[in-house]
Amino acid sequence: MPVNLKGRSFLTLMDFTPEEIRYLLDLSRDLKAKKRAGIKNNVLEGKNIVLLFEKASTRTRCAFEVGALDEGAHVTFLDSNSSQMGKKESLEDSARVLGRYYDGIEYRGFDQRVVEDLAKFSGVPVWNGLTDVDHPTQILADLLTIEEHVPKPLNKTKVVFVGDTRNNMSYAWMYGCAKMGMHFVAYGPKELWPDKDILERVNEVAKQTGAIIEVSDNKESLKDADVIYTDVWVSMGEEDQMEARVKLLSPFRVDMDMLKGTENNGVIFMHCLPAFHDFETKVAAQAKENGLDVREVTDEVFRSRHSVVFDEAENRMHTIKAVMVATL
Repeated sequence: MPVNLKGRSFLTLMDFTPEEIRYLLDLSRDLKAKKRAGIKNNVLEGKNIVLLFEKASTRTRCAFEVGALDEGAHVTFLDSNSSQMGKKESLEDSARVLGRYYDGIEYRGFDQRVVEDLAKFSGVPVWNGLTDVDHPTQILADLLTIEEHVPKPLNKTKVVFVGDTRNNMSYAWMYGCAKMGMHFVAYGPKELWPDKDILERVNEVAKQTGAIIEVSDNKESLKDADVIYTDVWVSMGEEDQMEARVKLLSPFRVDMDMLKGTENNGVIFMHCLPAFHDFETKVAAQAKENGLDVREVTDEVFRSRHSVVFDEAENRMHTIKAVMVATL
């Protein structure tokens, strides 16, 4: 059956069938090949897109802007200081106005309800650039990267997410793995294990696709992993919890011993970035002065042959472009 996503919003992978996700991955691969060949489609010519950012980002903003411009669209960027949404104007009113001006809306912020309401009231496709509980554009890029580096189909691939398994990246990974029939392990301290209702939802999907979803704090769960994935331990708004979180998560820092524990010489390391892998950032350096090592991954792993983090970062652009092209 042909896949047609025109007019659809992209809020979570849970809204899409495996066939639709496969279509987006194949389209991403095609658009990536064309960009590298210098071929411009301009299929978004005449389209106007607005990016709403309540949370700052390098990759998400650049990926949307470059992807849109590559295909001929015009982009407007609005952050919290340049928009009245939620301050002097209700979310519903803002959505209705923006839907009159723009053909597509991207939102990156905190509450999933915001991106859902934008889609409900705007009347145009809305794309989730990140919320507190999901990050679907990142998972598309990650799946494409895995297909480029792991010599087996997705439904034979094992992904181990290490660290805070209750965060938005872990949840987004659960959704993606459940949909694509993959083996997913949430590996971290029990205090930060996923919410039970999330696990129930993904396991219902897993029953249909053959996916395996596990939660563990046992190192044995690393065995045979094809992908080791992690994220920062302290996100925006959690700085006051830094000391407690570092103490809790330090046993789950990704190092070469962890990679060896997979017993897979070809295991790849992935990270959504930005990453604390050395002390060359202000945050990591200041934490070190206070006796805290906030690195979720060692520099040795980050720069090793196992690391594909920059291929992954590039693929944000190609997969986001595919989402815009498919839905507009």
